[in-house]
Amino acid sequence: MSQPIIEKATAWAAADPDPTTAAEVRALLASNAVAELTERFGSALEFGTAGLRGVLGGGTNRMNRAVVRRTTAGLARYLKATVPDVTTRGVVLGRDGRHLSREFTFDAASVLAAEGIPAWVISGVAPTPVTAFALGHVGAAAAVMVTASHNPPEYNGYKVYWGNGAQIIPPHDGGIAAAIEAVGPANQVALLDEATARAKGLWRDVPATLERAYLDAILSLRPTKSAGDLPIVYTAMHGVGGRWTVQALTEAGFTRVTPVPEQHEPDGNFPTVRFPNPEEKGAMDLSTALASRVGAELVLANDPDADRLAVMARDAGGTLRMLTGNEVGVILGHFLLTQTKHANPLVVTTIVSSAQLKTIAAATGARFEETLTGFKWIANRAMALPAFDFVMGYEEALGYTVGTVVRDKDGVGTALVMADVAAWCRSQGLTLLTYLEQVQREHGLFVGTQYNATLPGATGAATIRAVMQAFRDRPLSRVGDFAVSATCDYQAQTRTAQGTASALSLPKSNVLAWELEGGSRITLRPSGTEPKIKVYLELREVLTPGEPMAPAHQRAMSRLAGLQTAFLAEAKTRGLP
Repeated sequence: MSQPIIEKATAWAAADPDPTTAAEVRALLASNAVAELTERFGSALEFGTAGLRGVLGGGTNRMNRAVVRRTTAGLARYLKATVPDVTTRGVVLGRDGRHLSREFTFDAASVLAAEGIPAWVISGVAPTPVTAFALGHVGAAAAVMVTASHNPPEYNGYKVYWGNGAQIIPPHDGGIAAAIEAVGPANQVALLDEATARAKGLWRDVPATLERAYLDAILSLRPTKSAGDLPIVYTAMHGVGGRWTVQALTEAGFTRVTPVPEQHEPDGNFPTVRFPNPEEKGAMDLSTALASRVGAELVLANDPDADRLAVMARDAGGTLRMLTGNEVGVILGHFLLTQTKHANPLVVTTIVSSAQLKTIAAATGARFEETLTGFKWIANRAMALPAFDFVMGYEEALGYTVGTVVRDKDGVGTALVMADVAAWCRSQGLTLLTYLEQVQREHGLFVGTQYNATLPGATGAATIRAVMQAFRDRPLSRVGDFAVSATCDYQAQTRTAQGTASALSLPKSNVLAWELEGGSRITLRPSGTEPKIKVYLELREVLTPGEPMAPAHQRAMSRLAGLQTAFLAEAKTRGLP
């Protein structure tokens, strides 16, 4: 075994404040578990896109109490260096129902208090959007949400919000990361116990007024105030959104909301699903079965921290179908832009989401903006344009927000708005899907798909870097039947069309995109939170006058499949396994 790895693991175990993970690492040392120790200590969790996220366990490349304490100390010191009144305003702390979420939250509160920063602790578990909302509710300087979103049960994470209510962006992410790096061993991080911190006013309960304030705010977002007896099935996916979403729907006047009982209460084991993500195969089986039994016309699903929303609706023939994230975003955007009034409307999405929202915005006179992947960019871009009325923003990975109540994805508030839209559609003799068909006939049929290659470890990371570089070294001019009309390199911040390069205004990011003839496009990027390289493909199909939607959609999906096959063939020649 590498001597540096042995020394690093030995020192880490000696400094670990958690006897469980310390013993775990010592047992690996005693058994000479070379591969496992190298994986745990050969690198460290990187503070970046959404703070931290990783598998629970001992080691620098794991989520554990030592990592949380050092991270919080770094965050606290960065805040004191950059936010003069942080010791007055404090930091909000929220958590989901995952394993060790409570311990991580209380460790963070103890470290903040020892640093002289008041910790505003939300009582019990809460959805991520509620934590983001709480920041503004108490006037805090920042917030931390302990969650791993929709990852499997062995994960947890640490998400940071700035004082504007949005997730951190440069330069703060880099500044916090540097401050964390300067923190000493975990057992040297100062703590202040809860009783002492409370006595000093450094451990505070977020006021009970939070719940009423949040519910009132999202209830005000409903565009038409439609409700009634629309039959709805809802699942919390073993997460923390259940109580909040059902209460919001009930207060809005929806009288036939049926929760999935097996998945309604928070449970960090996620016993009915291996991967608690509504997009994963099998995750919606219980919801679909319940919808069949009760005759539901709409199914709503949150992920475990309730910042995402999945939607199922019935087509014209009565068959229940899952809407893609892009389809939900297009429905929301079109409905809010056409059925509500805004003086200077603005909609924002990401470069990997559907271009259909751009066509709708152009047709309705709204300002349209694209950002890099990640809701932090959407929220911050909206705030950078104060002269416009921010109507909604979305990303294809089931993330949406309506208005300015929450400056992040809000699966609870959006569930309420989507129920309102579905009830309005019902009053017009439509379903969400037949409404979507009307939108597509007017603005074009866009279909999309995504391909992910999981490449774990240092070897996988090197392969991902090599594939991205190979596409830069050997540019594409065609992908199957499609000519490339322009190439966007967000790392170089250039768009090249017909041999001429122009500047892109978005921040640097390791992303490549190809604009294809006819309005189709392909985007390639490494994931910011998982060991994956992701391919996003979107095809725009032209309908002939009077053409039925079904054959047009089938033709579009067939052409999209061909486009994917052709691109993956190009990727394999550039090193993709």
